[in-house]
Amino acid sequence: MENDIWSEDKWYVIDNVQDVPSPALLIHPDRIEDNIRRMIAIGGAGRLRPHVKTHKMAEIVRLQMEHGIRKFKCATISEAEMVARCGAKDILLAVQPVGPNIGRFFRLKQEFRDAKISCIADSEDIISKISRVAVQTGLIAGIWLDINNGMNRTGILPDKNAAELFKFISDQPMLTAEGLHVYDGHIHEKDPAKRKEICEEAFGPVRELLSELRKTGNPSLSVVAGGTPTFPIHAGHGKSETSPGTLLLWDYGYSSSFADLDFLHAAILLTRVVSKPGKNLICLDLGHKAVASEMPQPRIKFFGLDNYEIVGHNEEHMVVRTGKAGMFRTGDALYGIPWHICPTVDRYDTVTVIREGRASDEWKVEARRRRITI
Repeated sequence: MENDIWSEDKWYVIDNVQDVPSPALLIHPDRIEDNIRRMIAIGGAGRLRPHVKTHKMAEIVRLQMEHGIRKFKCATISEAEMVARCGAKDILLAVQPVGPNIGRFFRLKQEFRDAKISCIADSEDIISKISRVAVQTGLIAGIWLDINNGMNRTGILPDKNAAELFKFISDQPMLTAEGLHVYDGHIHEKDPAKRKEICEEAFGPVRELLSELRKTGNPSLSVVAGGTPTFPIHAGHGKSETSPGTLLLWDYGYSSSFADLDFLHAAILLTRVVSKPGKNLICLDLGHKAVASEMPQPRIKFFGLDNYEIVGHNEEHMVVRTGKAGMFRTGDALYGIPWHICPTVDRYDTVTVIREGRASDEWKVEARRRRITI
């Protein structure tokens, strides 16, 4: 496009955009590595257990391993298999396996016997079932007790019932009680001081539970705590493992909400104008199938556009009202940052890798598949 509507820093513009079909997700490995270094500076490589659900890509797992990160957290069996195939030796499945996934969990352990593959649980019934399969297979299973400290999605409240369930895990044959899994994804306070206050208050009962458990024969009890917004807070606790995920790619939802978290956008959406249906309107090839659509609009922050309104969003199309519509021609490219990167990545089988300002190759989003081999 002849008209210069971009912001002053045009790092996101690629020289050979004409070679990249749209819509596309563009990944910048140099910026990912910068985010890895920043993450390690806060949390320490040895205490990090980054979540792979954001990116689902083996190449990003390997980048982290090159920087000394050895532990990972996953949301699905497929993600865990992908990480294991990268050679990681400590993998936590952060969803309680139920139904056939219990069998898949053990097949994963059988396939990768040199890796420590554990899972979370909050149900006595499921813990018993895991124990029975562990006995049948002869494979010891590590279980992290899943704690609900305010999100009310999964887990058990950190009270005496949790202490009893932790002991129940310890008492089951072929099970090892690894520690506590405490995800506080409900904490999205923008002010960092208030966020810390809320986080510490929510973690207070967990701290009491830890103290009680350590008094009763678990002195080296481990904790995996927090997500990206509370990552620096839990990193300051000294012993907790932390599991940020979004910060590896970063998105506009988090960058616009958490100014204190200094990470780089490393995943950019490329879209093109496919029609100009009316005055001040442009239609883009950025439908629900190309950008996460579970959030309210705007679901993308476009570079170079201000005061625009997304007035239509369908399977293949996004209609934008902008006073700059006259500056665009059909076929012109736009770049933008998705509001929510995790489910946006899940829209793509492959991503386009950008090196030195050019589209160079592709990476598979391998773990978006529900099943790889197991």
